[in-house]
Parts: sequence; C-alpha cells; structure tokens
Amino acid sequence: MHLKTMKCNPFCLIASLEDPDMFNRPEQRASFEDLFRAFDRNVTFQFFKSFRRVRINFTNAVAAAEARAKLHKSDFNGREVRLYFAQSVHIGSPHLEPPKPDKQFLLSPPPSPPVGWEQSKDATPVINYDLLCAIARLGPGEKYELQPGTPTTPSVVVHVCDNDQESSGNEEQMDGGRRPRPKIVQTRRPEYSPSVMQ
Repeated sequence: MHLKTMKCNPFCLIASLEDPDMFNRPEQRASFEDLFRAFDRNVTFQFFKSFRRVRINFTNAVAAAEARAKLHKSDFNGREVRLYFAQSVHIGSPHLEPPKPDKQFLLSPPPSPPVGWEQSKDATPVINYDLLCAIARLGPGEKYELQPGTPTTPSVVVHVCDNDQESSGNEEQMDGGRRPRPKIVQTRRPEYSPSVMQ
C-alpha cells in the first residue's frame, strides 16, 4: 500500500467565497479578479460555482504569498474572503499494481497453490441425540405433532407407518402381483378470516 502525501502548491491559492451571486455576475467577477491582478498581471482564475471556490494561479510564489497575506479574511462586497494555499495529493506510484497473489489459486484453471497452503479438514458432523431418541420412541401407528396448528397455519404431524413385512404375505395381491398405492389425503386449508389479514 502506498502512502498518501499532501504537498502545498506555493503558486496557487484557493479562495472560499460565501456570496453565490459573484459567480453569476460578470462585473463582480471582474472586480474580484482585479484584486489579484494587482499582485500578478498574468494571474489566471478557475471558478467552481458548486463548491463556491475560486482557484487562483500565480506565475511566481512571492506574488501568491503577498496576495494571501494582504487579502486573507478581507471584505469583498460585504462578505469575508478566505484564502488558502492549494494542496496537491500524491498517492504512491502513478501506475496500477497487480493484485496480491493471496487467492489467485482459486481462479480457473487453477495453478499451483501458494507455499504453505493446506486443505482444510471437514468438520465432524453434529448428531442430535435428543432427536434420534424421540424418533426411536415412536412406535408403529403412533403420531407425533411437530408444529401445533394456529388459526392461520396447519399443524405438522408425523405418522409412523405400520410394519408391512409381517402382513405382506397375508394380503391379497392385486393388478398382476402389485399392491395398490395408498391414497394420499390432502391437508385441509385453514379457513380464511379477514381479521387476521388486518
């Protein structure tokens, strides 16, 4: 990471103006420029209306310093003018550097992993013994309510199936040796009540 450094520009001043009308009226802009032309004839101006700032570029640093010393916090059309030396920001190298090779091995096609990389081991599975115990206690033909019903939602009930191995030999086989599939009864939808929706 590069360090950010700020350097003061001795040839340039930034004027902070509180009067927004100065940017719209050419006669006020001309009188503002005349204040600084007394220090340097070749001075140039850049007006930034949305920031209420003016950048004033001098040809020598002595003229810029004199203008700031004499006009800082001075009065212009009933408003105070504040002057500051412009600062240029320099952030490290002007060239864009490639990214660090931390996770480049995840790209496709994958190259060799970085030095020292080890594959993480899978975590041991979590076994809920309380749930297994509750399921083991259920016998054939019993039912267990997982979620009680409310006026707006149905209840969730688990029915344990009967043991078909014992009775499979005694039942009559139909349809060429196949037993008929049991019919699945659809869960009834709760009644609509408008008071719940309000």
